[in-house]
Amino acid sequence: MVADHGTVGRTALLAAPLAFVLVLFAVPLTAVLVYGLRGDMLSTLTSARTWQVVAFTVLQAAASTVATLVVALPAAVVIARFTFPGRSALRALVLVPFVMPTVVVAAAFLALIGPTGVLGVDLSGSVAGLVAAHLYLNLAVVVRVVGAALASIDPRTEDAARVLGCSRWQAFRRVTWPLLVPSLKAAATIVFLFCFTSFGVVQVLGAGQLRTLEVEIYRQTTYLLDIPAAAALSLLQLLAVVAMLVVVGGTRAASRGPAAEVAQPPRPGQRWLVAAVSLATAMLVLGPLLIVLMRSVHIDGQWTLLGWQTLFTPGQSTNSVDPWAALVASLRTATAATVIAVTLGAAASLGLAMGRRTAWLKGVDALLLLPLGTSAVTVGLGMLLAFGRPPLDLRNTGILIVLAQALVALPFVVRVLAPAFAGFDRRYLQVAAVLGQSPAQAIRRVGVPMMLPALAVAVGFAFAITVGEFGATVFLASPAEPTLPVAISRLLARPGAVTVAAAYAASALLMAVTVAVVVLVDRVRVSRAVAF
Repeated sequence: MVADHGTVGRTALLAAPLAFVLVLFAVPLTAVLVYGLRGDMLSTLTSARTWQVVAFTVLQAAASTVATLVVALPAAVVIARFTFPGRSALRALVLVPFVMPTVVVAAAFLALIGPTGVLGVDLSGSVAGLVAAHLYLNLAVVVRVVGAALASIDPRTEDAARVLGCSRWQAFRRVTWPLLVPSLKAAATIVFLFCFTSFGVVQVLGAGQLRTLEVEIYRQTTYLLDIPAAAALSLLQLLAVVAMLVVVGGTRAASRGPAAEVAQPPRPGQRWLVAAVSLATAMLVLGPLLIVLMRSVHIDGQWTLLGWQTLFTPGQSTNSVDPWAALVASLRTATAATVIAVTLGAAASLGLAMGRRTAWLKGVDALLLLPLGTSAVTVGLGMLLAFGRPPLDLRNTGILIVLAQALVALPFVVRVLAPAFAGFDRRYLQVAAVLGQSPAQAIRRVGVPMMLPALAVAVGFAFAITVGEFGATVFLASPAEPTLPVAISRLLARPGAVTVAAAYAASALLMAVTVAVVVLVDRVRVSRAVAF
């Protein structure tokens, strides 16, 4: 009977999140499929232009992946293997680019390597500029994935090989390298997937010259008004993404617990190398962010706050874009989307944590994560097709943006809350019951306070993700009321020093929100001793 009640309760908790994902994920993808089949799908998929776009998408993703591995691996080794002052701060710092809104990263690199970039070289519209931005965005993937593998390898295995006569290089090649290969493959596949589905960076840095599948879908939809062609391209991309997700699942690195503390103080001969890599990594992460801040207060050689004044002045239109209205719209939609994502994510996490991990629950978990690996542009186009015309036309209501952003944030909320709920020790509630508390009182006075750190992290992540979401929102935002990331993209594409300064002020604001979330995540320790 208890098991029956548990099953019923778990099903009830999972019902709303599952329905939300199915309606806002499956229905739009079905709409894309219908529109793709309705048009001349065969001519689109057999067009030489289509396969040129596909080839470029694959090549730039491959080049970005290789560059990311080359630059990030030294940082992963240093952070995982050595102890040094500022190690914890550096480990948190490398996470900043990964959660940074893509339009902010694009704006940063436009300030660095754009037509008026501080480096004095114009790489906008070039593959090199695109690879550099992708490297920056995905640095944390390699550092975290490969670093976790390095931290799980007992250094005494190499020492044993050295005792048996191997040189340091031979010990690494024969002992450590084979253990690292799975994590390297996993990191490379994830980075490739993110670069393959990149949109905001290509759209802003591409200068109209670089066209990936994402950008071509957007172009076919907004400029050429060829919805069937855009839908056909979305289906092609969806198939590619599903194939890559299968590969990601097959290359997941095994988790091993270290037999001893891995990180050790560097030897005298290693100190300069550790210091150099740490400094270079910190400069790589902070450089673009500082440039954004500088460009927001620098206009035509003068230091001024005019860009910030424009951002925070209601009714101040800059090239037909009102930055203040965009800021208000972003805060409003991000707050509503965060409430939806955290509410549904908490219910789903609680349902997943109750009872044993059956095959059905694993399937539900995978379904809730689907939006994480799917192109935001495809989701945005699908929602526009499914809910942007009668009998259910939600285009100008603002509801679609809120729902799309909540869908994007939901997997992150589940990833934060599910382990926390699964690690909650129910004996705390039993002790409260023994002391005379009712079940509701025990949950309110004991359970909720112990889960607040995890909830705070989930809320922070959800808000940072929704307020900076660009890929799906660009399809759904009203021309008269764009969100801040969409407004930044429009302002950067228009002339005028004040216009550009306002764009960088808005970028700096989004950047500050993201950095605050990273600091929160680094400071708040989610208790794992606290399973439904």
